[in-house]
Amino acid sequence: MSIVSDQQRYQALDALRGLTIALMILVNTPGSWSDIYAPFQHADWHGCTPTDLVFPFFLFIVGAAMFFSFRKSEFSWSNALGLRIMRRFVVIFSLGLLLNAFPFNEPLEQLRVLGVLQRIALAYLLAAVVVLNFRRPGIIAISLIILLGYWLMLWLYGADQAYSLEANLVRQFDLHILGADHLWRGKSLAFDPEGLLSTLPALVNVLIGFEIARMITQQPTSRVLKNLCVTGGIALVVGLLWNLVMPINKSLWTSSFVIYTAGYFALVLALFIWFVDVRGHHTLAKPLIIYGSNPLFIYVLSILWVKVYYLVPLGASGNLYQSFFVMLNQSMDARNASLLFAIIHVILFWFISVLLFKRNVFIKV
Repeated sequence: MSIVSDQQRYQALDALRGLTIALMILVNTPGSWSDIYAPFQHADWHGCTPTDLVFPFFLFIVGAAMFFSFRKSEFSWSNALGLRIMRRFVVIFSLGLLLNAFPFNEPLEQLRVLGVLQRIALAYLLAAVVVLNFRRPGIIAISLIILLGYWLMLWLYGADQAYSLEANLVRQFDLHILGADHLWRGKSLAFDPEGLLSTLPALVNVLIGFEIARMITQQPTSRVLKNLCVTGGIALVVGLLWNLVMPINKSLWTSSFVIYTAGYFALVLALFIWFVDVRGHHTLAKPLIIYGSNPLFIYVLSILWVKVYYLVPLGASGNLYQSFFVMLNQSMDARNASLLFAIIHVILFWFISVLLFKRNVFIKV
């Protein structure tokens, strides 16, 4: 999804999208999952690390891209637009399923149904329905209803266990709808951090991104910067206060997590607009803009690339992925080797982005 504002204003959005993709690759591709610096790890359960901001940032940017895309049709629903939205949903969701299935050596009865791309697809579809059928007051009202309703549902179902790993409603809902065999098992039991029910509050991330894009195209830059900073500061405070009764938790995608991450997004976007569009550092921003020019393609390629590593047997280390890490680990400690492994892949996929960009190849979904 390309983000282009009036007369190429706010290239900051494209640069921020590129940074988000680079960070997604950085945190998803450590040399060793056992040797990671704390900022590059997800919070084990409650809490929020810098890494936990990456996925919600991407959803905010999806919402911003949606604003510029739908503006061409004056935010009016049509059968042609509906078919295009449904096609995009099916393609993105199917790509997520295929990534989960690759290299196709596990039975379908144990295929994980959900994932990052699947959440993006669902949130995009639901957000598109909302923004094409409601004006701004309706969008804000729906967002508040979702966040407050989600909070109430989790609390009513679980009481004092509402936010526990084992007993939360998100897990129970997915177990009932999908079954344990189709859920992620990264926490030693069937629980999916990209669950069906928890995609509802993730939808609000997209709607917030949509409304932020509306705001920055309708106001002068000085006012945009002020409003982003004020909104960001208020959202951080509200998120932290809400955390007292509903913990900030990415795995459950709690309502407090949505508001808290929205605060950071507003502040970071303000910084990028000031640096790129006000100060005019377009040359410095160009590498990030290039990185964000084929976001979904680069993300999918990075996942496939890493999975292929594991398929290549190599020496005593077992496979190419492990052998590469061991080689780096011979000249530095494990955490630095793990970080360097990730940085090498960030650079690698930037070069691939450059090749596509120079050839005017933009793979749209």
